[in-house]
Amino acid sequence: MANSPYLVAVTAQNFQEVVLEGSYDRPVLVDFWADWCAPCRALMPILAKLADEYGGRLLVAKLNTEEEQALAAQFGIRSLPTVQLFKDGRPVDQFMGALPEAQIRAFLEPHLPRESDSLLDGITHRLMLGDLAGAQAELDQARAKDPDNPRLFLAEVQILAASGDTPGAEALLERVPLDLAKDPEVQALRGQLRFANLAATAPPPAELAARLASDPKDSEAAYLLAAWQVVNGDLEAALAGLLALLKRDRAYGEDAARKAMILIFDLLGGAGPLVAAYRAKMLSALY
Repeated sequence: MANSPYLVAVTAQNFQEVVLEGSYDRPVLVDFWADWCAPCRALMPILAKLADEYGGRLLVAKLNTEEEQALAAQFGIRSLPTVQLFKDGRPVDQFMGALPEAQIRAFLEPHLPRESDSLLDGITHRLMLGDLAGAQAELDQARAKDPDNPRLFLAEVQILAASGDTPGAEALLERVPLDLAKDPEVQALRGQLRFANLAATAPPPAELAARLASDPKDSEAAYLLAAWQVVNGDLEAALAGLLALLKRDRAYGEDAARKAMILIFDLLGGAGPLVAAYRAKMLSALY
């Protein structure tokens, strides 16, 4: 294997650290290969070249499927070579076969961090501080610097939502570019806007809690209180309330409790201990 800081071998012992945890810092491209696979050998020098060329923007991890059969099976590897791209702790895209270099570049480019991303990351921080003007200024700078960055769209949705224009944010999100349609951040934004809309027209949380104390079967109060809990960042309490509603009144709002739980899973990135625990509880309640 080429001597490069951006090209590493992974096994069951270091997969968690290098791939899953490492993919929160930068995309990790995992090459599932084997010694007997001729296309794998053809692909290796291309990936090594790209690893060096992209430098710190990308890490290429090589996993020998003959030595790590259980790990390969865990990620559904059925043919070689298979190359999976990990971001934020999970695989988000893949290709199979020894593709030409140009096709691999086209595969990678939408996922790689861009210079303007640092400005866009600052928008989220400013919104947390309530600095709408500063967030808009950061967006304007990013747009001038890199108008083709697809994350500009997501930042604009976030600013509209933070300014209180939830309908405008939802309308913009309906025009999401095709290459972002399945992006986890888009799914999370859909959930945030859905719960923000519900909370905006709902009674205050204290009033909803009082209604539930008076009548534990008040499905509307349980549902709207969960929306407030999501808006206020208490996702575990929201999941617990929605699970209880699902068990008690599955038909409420045309399966609203289950749909809301799935939106919260999206808000949590679709993975993690809380998602795993409540997904299992939800499936148990359904079946």
